[in-house]
Amino acid sequence: MTIKLSEIQIVPIKPNKGLVAFVSFVVNDSFFVGDVALYTSPSTEDGFRLVYPDKVLPSGKRIQCVHPITKRAGEAVHSAVINKYQELMEKVAEQNHERINTE
Repeated sequence: MTIKLSEIQIVPIKPNKGLVAFVSFVVNDSFFVGDVALYTSPSTEDGFRLVYPDKVLPSGKRIQCVHPITKRAGEAVHSAVINKYQELMEKVAEQNHERINTE
């Protein structure tokens, strides 16, 4: 099965302990995934990691709500999200550069 992501939405935030954005996306035009956290990570090749939402029970136990179950799916999601995030950051940098040059 091919993993196709669409409607990738990136909401950048003021960096906080490595957290730089929240992400949502649609998988295979059928399944919405939201509240995925995007962190910087010096230990990964591209410098980012995704943290999927979980639920904390009153007992303190954590239950994973949604996450890729195969390495291939995880890599497909990671790649698509990081590419979209980098495109967004490049666009923001260009807009800031243009704004500085026109002031």
